[in-house]
Amino acid sequence: MKKNHTYSFIALVLVLIICFFVNISLGSVSIPLADIFSSLFGGIENSNWEIIVTNFRLPKAITAILVGSGLGISGLLMQTLFRNPLAGPFVLGISSGASLGVALVILGSGIFGGWLAAALISKWSIVIAASIGSFLVLLAVLAVSSKVRDTMAILIIGLMFGSITAAVVSVLSYFSTAEQLQQYIFWGFGSLSNLSWQELLIFFSIYGIGLLLSIASIKGLNTLLLGDNYAKSLGLNLKQSRFKIIFATSLIAGTITAFAGPIAFIGLAIPHLTRQIFKTSNHKILLPAVFLFGAIIMLICDSIAQLPGSDYTLPINAITALVGAPVVIWLLVRQRKMMF
Repeated sequence: MKKNHTYSFIALVLVLIICFFVNISLGSVSIPLADIFSSLFGGIENSNWEIIVTNFRLPKAITAILVGSGLGISGLLMQTLFRNPLAGPFVLGISSGASLGVALVILGSGIFGGWLAAALISKWSIVIAASIGSFLVLLAVLAVSSKVRDTMAILIIGLMFGSITAAVVSVLSYFSTAEQLQQYIFWGFGSLSNLSWQELLIFFSIYGIGLLLSIASIKGLNTLLLGDNYAKSLGLNLKQSRFKIIFATSLIAGTITAFAGPIAFIGLAIPHLTRQIFKTSNHKILLPAVFLFGAIIMLICDSIAQLPGSDYTLPINAITALVGAPVVIWLLVRQRKMMF
């Protein structure tokens, strides 16, 4: 690792720590920073503040780190696999499958009957439905990837899966009430603040498996940048590497969608921002850099979404696009060339 990269990583870690504590300090209830530290390390006198920090703000900040880093890594894997700068973590239809699962639970009463939907709709049922939906799409994509040699064909098939699930969701929406549509739309806004420590533990466990698979794919990712034929000549098992990358992306992106909703922009933009700053295509550097950048950007977006000093909280999806898209446009125009 180059010396300037080491300094960059140290700076990113420091920025991440600062953003983490700033995020915890913001909210509808004003809590002094000293009391926040006390609540984290023990010794705070106000028990209400301790409950707010440890049960609500701390899990939300950790969720933001997992979501931002996970989407960034998933986007990096997909852009490298397909060698397409417009590829993102949901290009395989994972998000669409999760959305279909949630739509069947929330909007299904229009077809299956209100009593069934009332019995099914709960926090965990939505998470499970999203997980099953994304998992079924994953199985379909993996089955296709084992039969199709062309990587671009897998990309197109993933987009077709997304179109099919979107069509089914449209049919369900047509037969649904305004209240059901509103509930489904609110889920689509994305949220980082609904997870308990138990749910966060499950989230982190599945995310960790996907992260380990991503780290194990670094050598294959670097080799794929040289092209499929050259990768074969170097002894890379293309089918095995492709399977590992798709599975890792699906685990991370599917879990994030199940627990936090379909959060846009981060997975597409963070890898580009990282490449522009680090000026490298080496995934040994890009992967940890994307992890840190994604976590930082998501913490910043969540801090803005809380509208400091207000009781309102904006949808996180709106903030990720409003804050991030202009930055990416400015960087790309300034650089005039997209590193890839």
